[in-house]
Amino acid sequence: MDNAIVKKTIRENTTSKMLPVMLLSVMSVMSVMSVMSVMSGAVVMGCSQQADDVETVASVQEADLAPDYQASRNTGSWGGVYMSRDELKAPQINVVDDSSLPSMAQDASLRKWEAKFEGTNAFVTTDGKKLYHDSCAGCHMHEGQGAYGAGYYPPLANNSKMQSKYYIIDILINGFRGMPSFHMMMDDEQMAAVTQYVVSDLNGFTDTVTAADVAKLRHANPPGHDPSE
Repeated sequence: MDNAIVKKTIRENTTSKMLPVMLLSVMSVMSVMSVMSVMSGAVVMGCSQQADDVETVASVQEADLAPDYQASRNTGSWGGVYMSRDELKAPQINVVDDSSLPSMAQDASLRKWEAKFEGTNAFVTTDGKKLYHDSCAGCHMHEGQGAYGAGYYPPLANNSKMQSKYYIIDILINGFRGMPSFHMMMDDEQMAAVTQYVVSDLNGFTDTVTAADVAKLRHANPPGHDPSE
């Protein structure tokens, strides 16, 4: 028999016998990998189903990364931008710690405000000039010249309407358009004093204003709406 024919016959027989062996090997490898995958999934699922009080690697890492809201202001960008060397060396304190702030009773701005407005939602003085500058000048200006801005604030000086003291008293008690009512902030004597200042000092009229004049117009209930409507 020809040698070439013999080699071809041997090769064909060998290939036909090796193919099942190779297929079995591949199937065995795939089975092992499938089992390992299932086991890995079981391990992962087991970790995720641990009770809350069981310490795991993940819980320890999360605890280490938890933010410390009481951390020092010396850390982070504050130290590099806003703090001196002495402040950086100082003991750590909380950013929102208010222990170093002065008490409200010692606040200079508050004392100035209280001196200006004297009481809680009310005035104490009966000085008409002070009442005017504390409560009226912010809109009508200190010389009573009035102003234009977000609205129109009519002049109180050199204004013929100011010759009527009852006109002024009525507006003080009830308010008018954008002007608030002073019904609950000034008593009769105070309204008479500030009205007298507008009548005499800003306009030069000679009429006298008394607390009795205010009492004639004052009513029991303060206005709950704009009386001009």
